[in-house]
Amino acid sequence: MQRLKAGLHRVVSRALVISSVAAFALSLAAKDFVKPAAQPAKTYPAHDDHSDEKVAIAADPYDTPGKAKIFSVDFRDHGFLPIFFIVTNDGPQPVSIANMQITLTVNRSKFTPITTEDISRRLTNPQANTNPAPNPLPFPIPRKKVKGTLSKKEMDEIESSQFAAKAVEPHTTQSGFLFFDIADLPTPLANAHLYVNGVTDAKGAELMYFEIQLGK
Repeated sequence: MQRLKAGLHRVVSRALVISSVAAFALSLAAKDFVKPAAQPAKTYPAHDDHSDEKVAIAADPYDTPGKAKIFSVDFRDHGFLPIFFIVTNDGPQPVSIANMQITLTVNRSKFTPITTEDISRRLTNPQANTNPAPNPLPFPIPRKKVKGTLSKKEMDEIESSQFAAKAVEPHTTQSGFLFFDIADLPTPLANAHLYVNGVTDAKGAELMYFEIQLGK
């Protein structure tokens, strides 16, 4: 009887261990980054639709905790503003965005999307200034202590989330995140606009610039 009880105890213990490992694995998988499914650009509140050129561009700021929870990295806590960037081509020919230039303007300050290296530098060294603001605040912004290195999962999330398309094929949409260093801005979306230049058609002709109002 004692042997039977001991055997049952071992079976139950192993089952509990297996269940715990499986639950842990599922919890890790659940936190893996999944990029939002992009809708046509003109369906977003903040967009600019060039109906004659059949190209629309939208920008969707992820500036609230509810939206930002798709990331395991707390970008806002490190002074970054993630913006989901969407380009839709409803025309019969591809458009090139290989030489696209993007500028975020907030009042008189201008910002360009930062690179993967800049993001990594800030996350591992929060004191790093990747995009000095022209009009810094008269007082320092508290930042986290030095973290050290990033995990592979964090690096994969940073790399896979970013907008990387070089062209948009006919009747398709490309999307991804742009990250801006807004650490020195208390209200980064106040009077904010996103300007996009350098989009060209199949013949190499540049389209009219896009202007997207993000804040009021």
